[in-house]
Amino acid sequence: MLYHLLYPLHTTISAFNVFRYITFRTIYASLTAFLICFLLGPWVIRKLSEMQVGQYIRSDGPENHHKKAGTPTMGGTLIISSIAISTLLWANLTNFYIWIILLVTMAYGAIGFFDDYLMQVKKRNKGLSARNKFLLQSIIALIAGFLVCSQSDFNTEVTVPFFKNITPDLGWGYILFAALVIVGTSNAVNLTDGLDGLAIGPVVIASVTYMFFAYTAGHIKIADYLQINYIAGCGEAAIFCGALAGAGMGFLWFNTYPAQIFMGDVGSLPLGGALGTVAVITKQEILFVLVGGLFVVEALSVIFQVGFFKMTNGRRIFKMAPLHHHFELKGWPEPKVIVRFWIIAIALALISMSTLKLR
Repeated sequence: MLYHLLYPLHTTISAFNVFRYITFRTIYASLTAFLICFLLGPWVIRKLSEMQVGQYIRSDGPENHHKKAGTPTMGGTLIISSIAISTLLWANLTNFYIWIILLVTMAYGAIGFFDDYLMQVKKRNKGLSARNKFLLQSIIALIAGFLVCSQSDFNTEVTVPFFKNITPDLGWGYILFAALVIVGTSNAVNLTDGLDGLAIGPVVIASVTYMFFAYTAGHIKIADYLQINYIAGCGEAAIFCGALAGAGMGFLWFNTYPAQIFMGDVGSLPLGGALGTVAVITKQEILFVLVGGLFVVEALSVIFQVGFFKMTNGRRIFKMAPLHHHFELKGWPEPKVIVRFWIIAIALALISMSTLKLR
């Protein structure tokens, strides 16, 4: 909105020329989202407490988590609202990719909100059934995949990290591949959201990483220099990523140990879905396995645990899944698990960015 209102004035007031630059708008989108979260956070916490929207703690979880019961949840409403407002203020709203990312974010947010509403307000312990949740996620992801592929200048080749000459073209099958990436990242982030600040920290790290990928893929000279796919208009996705990072940092102010608020499914589902969508748009889909390696390992720990449990009649690989609970039960204090996982996420992000040259 500000881009459309103020940039046209640059012909008379040269200072407004800065709105032309994606870097400038990304910085201020991040700061705007941060301030919205930071300033409204106390009010949202207070209102959720008054409404008695408190976190439900499962009985089979670690014992030290029982004290968290009743902590305000559904804080994801604040995160996605901050992201949406900031993106609408600073992005070029004629950019189709921005609307695709916002579509996934808000739609997944609605799924998460309904799930949290059933669980926290209506006191239905399981919320939406896993089947219904997955079906809704898949439908939205397929729509997003179709919209991305419908762009005339978007190719359906898959970028394989470390191999610049291996780019399989999936054709219309790319829609299914894109949907798999989006749904997978959404649920991986959701599974990671189990400790104070554990999920939002790596989300911020991943969003900054994809902010870099979006800018490079959308800049024709840089893309040519790095020999990566140039996607016209993709650079605007950096503004969304900046808003996501800013909102994440603002929320982390209140979500850090000991948490005053939790994001709930209304936060974790759309944040993961948004990252997956950006990964598809920037043509760094497979690389999310490395960028979001922490999320991937957390999700795999659940899959392996459940599979092994069924195949061996009750035996376990880990003390408890997802993986962060395993380390808690090994005696690691919660803050130690969180910070060490953040360190791993940072290292993976740096390795991911290095793949642009290591090919």
